[in-house]
Amino acid sequence: MIGLFNVENKIVLITGSTRGLGLSLAKGFSDAGATVIINGRKQSEVDSVVKHIQDHGGQAYGAAFDVTKAEDIEESIQNIEKEVGPISVLINNAGIHRRNPLEELSLEDWQTVLDVNLTSAFNVSKLVFPYMKKHEKGKIINITSLNAEKARPNIANYSAAKGGLKMLTKSMATEWGPYNIQTNAIGPGYFKTDMTEKLVNDHNFNNWVKSEVPLQRWGVPEELIGTAIYLASDASNYVNGHTVYVDGGWQASL
Repeated sequence: MIGLFNVENKIVLITGSTRGLGLSLAKGFSDAGATVIINGRKQSEVDSVVKHIQDHGGQAYGAAFDVTKAEDIEESIQNIEKEVGPISVLINNAGIHRRNPLEELSLEDWQTVLDVNLTSAFNVSKLVFPYMKKHEKGKIINITSLNAEKARPNIANYSAAKGGLKMLTKSMATEWGPYNIQTNAIGPGYFKTDMTEKLVNDHNFNNWVKSEVPLQRWGVPEELIGTAIYLASDASNYVNGHTVYVDGGWQASL
């Protein structure tokens, strides 16, 4: 890719990139000429994705660490900066679901979802920030959700975490903008992934999604790549603190 949207030779760390939306983003950035850092908790899964990308002609490295453990994150980021190069783009994508009605939601499931979906973005970004500050440039992209704006039953923990991530994005943009670091977010609507497979296969839920989305279908992971590349490239150098919703028009329609 050339011009404003060029991401060639950028080093892109994507948390939670061994499956789902993160994996799709990793492949998309690799195809666009970036060097991708694959992250997951299991070394074997990280290695498998790295090999797949390398076998297809891409540049990829592995960083197996738990996004909820600050010490592991710090060590991994130090290794990336030393052995691969400066992290140009950080995509905080790691996320999980623990569904239950609010009155039945355990404190453990509440805290776990907040730790992975929200606090991890704080931890990883805070530890990447000193390097971006040193290099006087950087892009941070947080993957929030349509559920940062729209609630539905059984996902109070997820909505709270994603809503918090939307505001954390604004805070990062405000405090780190002076160092030429742009922080923005992408809010996916309903996408077909392994995490939503049960919902896709639920006849009533599937029909409800299609009836609510003006495009009348679920999104597919590859449809996030263009927005992510835009936010990672020079084309977005004066875009800071925004959430771009990729939701098929859900919020545009009553």
